[in-house]
Amino acid sequence: MPEIFDLLIRHATIIDGTGDPRRSGDIGIRGDRIAAMGDLSRSTGRQEIDLAGRVAAPGFIDAHTHDDRALLSTPDMTPKISQGVTTVITGNCGISLAPMPRAVPQPVTPPLNLLDDEGSWFRFEHFSDYVDALREQPAATNCALLVGHTTLRVGTMDALDRTATESERARMRELVDAALRSGAIGVSTGLFYETAVAATTEEVIEICRPLGSHGGIYCTHMRDEADRIIDSLEETFRIGRETNAPVVISHHKLVGQANYGRSKETLALIEQRMGEQRICLDCYPYTAGSTILSADRAATSSRVLVSWSKSLPQYAGRDLSEIAQEMGVSETQAIDRLNPAGAIYFRMDEEDVQRILQFGPTMIGSDGLPHDTSPHPRLWGAFARVLGHYGRFLGLFPLETAIYKMTGLTAQNFGLRDRGVLRVGAYADLTLFDPDTVEATATYDNPIAAAQGIDTVIVNGQIVWKDSQSTGARPGRVLTHTPA
Repeated sequence: MPEIFDLLIRHATIIDGTGDPRRSGDIGIRGDRIAAMGDLSRSTGRQEIDLAGRVAAPGFIDAHTHDDRALLSTPDMTPKISQGVTTVITGNCGISLAPMPRAVPQPVTPPLNLLDDEGSWFRFEHFSDYVDALREQPAATNCALLVGHTTLRVGTMDALDRTATESERARMRELVDAALRSGAIGVSTGLFYETAVAATTEEVIEICRPLGSHGGIYCTHMRDEADRIIDSLEETFRIGRETNAPVVISHHKLVGQANYGRSKETLALIEQRMGEQRICLDCYPYTAGSTILSADRAATSSRVLVSWSKSLPQYAGRDLSEIAQEMGVSETQAIDRLNPAGAIYFRMDEEDVQRILQFGPTMIGSDGLPHDTSPHPRLWGAFARVLGHYGRFLGLFPLETAIYKMTGLTAQNFGLRDRGVLRVGAYADLTLFDPDTVEATATYDNPIAAAQGIDTVIVNGQIVWKDSQSTGARPGRVLTHTPA
């Protein structure tokens, strides 16, 4: 007897997120799950989409985001759904919106100001309060949440230029345990940042002890991604071993010309250690990074673009060198006038980026900053750029591999059950796109631009993106994880 589905996708080229070869077929969705796949020509749907051979893939999972506030302040999540992302991992680099057990200091301590430079969004005393808010006001995408080590330090310590005392570590450990009980999937650190650089390895281990008993994940913006990157990798591996937690090396890269080519060395070490403990890594497909503006970072960059400035907002999107010349001052003096501010730094090698992207276990993360006035184009374009520029044009990997890196692999590493794959019984998160035209259109000069070639995006069975615009649907959920 013919079946009736809520949504029926006909004539799809199915790439299922496992890395297996593509196949042709139909997909029937009932409620929030995939109910049937194969030849459904005798069935009907209350709503139908004829893909005419275009691709149906699992919804993309952004392994590295700073969307903590955006989920609440701009819940349509247009920068993400427009490029096919259906789930975001938030709270990275040690900065999360919660918990904040006391009033956030003013001015907002960098890099927390990447989430909110006014401080009003750091309103959630308990991590559970934040989870409740996300559930009461769903976004268009799903989310999985990390609790940030720097946020914990700001919320519990009276000075950040030292390691935490025994009592402060105990308090932060309690907050981590409570966050994990409330639905957080792990802890992140940003040991690279001034607010956490004084934290010793032992501090991090003691604070992250609850990860082992909860099966949580340890994600890190490592202490050094330049000359001492091997030391930082070893520190990361040690923290994972001593807390009995899988580790995620965030946005793996090599910074500075002296380190160009060293991805051969780092990837060999990572691959070796993967045989001894659980290690994951993500990467964004660009040679420039973006964070808060500082003279030290600018000094090691070939080019610097200002992405936002609280004191001089008119300079967002401009080259630092041009700004300094216009002001008639040195670049260091211009930075002092612009701060607090953010910047895009060009200081990576294209060959390293390609090598890391090609590495089999590498996931895709955007690391986009949604509140920047003139953001890095990765916010709007990372996933489409992998499919278009690196996949179709440069041929770094077949389409099946590219999709696996942004779906099934990521779901597996973060323990997101029934996500990241197309199979009967899995949640109906799908991205429907044209493999011949998909590409990022966002650039450094024009960073706010939707990807091309993305036809339709579906989250938990509901269409959130169609005809190049948001539908207004907000079916996203807070996802917990199932430890491996």
